[in-house]
Amino acid sequence: MAIHTEDLEYHRVAGVPLLARFYRPEGQGPFPAVLEVHGGAWTSGDRFNNVAIAEHLATRGIAALSIEFRMPPEARYPESVADVNYGIRFLKANAQRFATRRELVGGLGTSSGGHLLLLNVLRPRDPRYAAYPLPGADASLAFAVVCWPVADPLARYRAVRERGNDRLVEAHHQFWPSEEAMAEGSPQLILERGEAVATPPTLIMQGTADDNLTPDMAANFAAAYTRAGGPIAFHRFEGQPHAFISRDPAAPDAVRALGLITDFIHHQTR
Repeated sequence: MAIHTEDLEYHRVAGVPLLARFYRPEGQGPFPAVLEVHGGAWTSGDRFNNVAIAEHLATRGIAALSIEFRMPPEARYPESVADVNYGIRFLKANAQRFATRRELVGGLGTSSGGHLLLLNVLRPRDPRYAAYPLPGADASLAFAVVCWPVADPLARYRAVRERGNDRLVEAHHQFWPSEEAMAEGSPQLILERGEAVATPPTLIMQGTADDNLTPDMAANFAAAYTRAGGPIAFHRFEGQPHAFISRDPAAPDAVRALGLITDFIHHQTR
């Protein structure tokens, strides 16, 4: 199936444009749509990180808006979360332009982008996250897909510090004001604290050879989400490393993961 792409500015903060790439399926729609949030340890990456995922979805009738957001040193927690929140509301407020409907809009995030998305999944109306006015839509999502997410940044920080992973330790220092902020902004700990949260249907995927996260991070989040009353599907990929889809999109496990994502989104929006 042919797709169409468009680069655009979805927001501007203090004169700085925030860019996005829109992937539109062939046809009239309305299509299911995802707001896609890239990874990069909160400190690197751009809207092209997950081209393979976005193109796969668009060729299968799912629109995708892949956004960029402010990163250190310009911004850190919670400003980056607020950019993602605005992106969700921008997609929903302009649903007709993007050949979708508000009730068909979900989110997809990978790694640290999965963390940013999960905070907006759980707290779509947090005043810090919804800091930039945009009439016509809130940031609630119909569904969410998170791939190898940093679901507990405090646990990840302590793990990479113990392992001597200086790159990831420094990324935490750049993005997070303190360990207390990591705990406050931890999706895992938000659930464990029993905060009032939104719990749309969610798909979470994790490789077992991922050395960027603690081994049980995805499973722990899935269990906590279930306890909070949220429907969640958890798929484990034996022997796969962090970001295994983008590393080799044609590999069998990547193809299987992309198929699971596609089927999940169509199931949630049929």
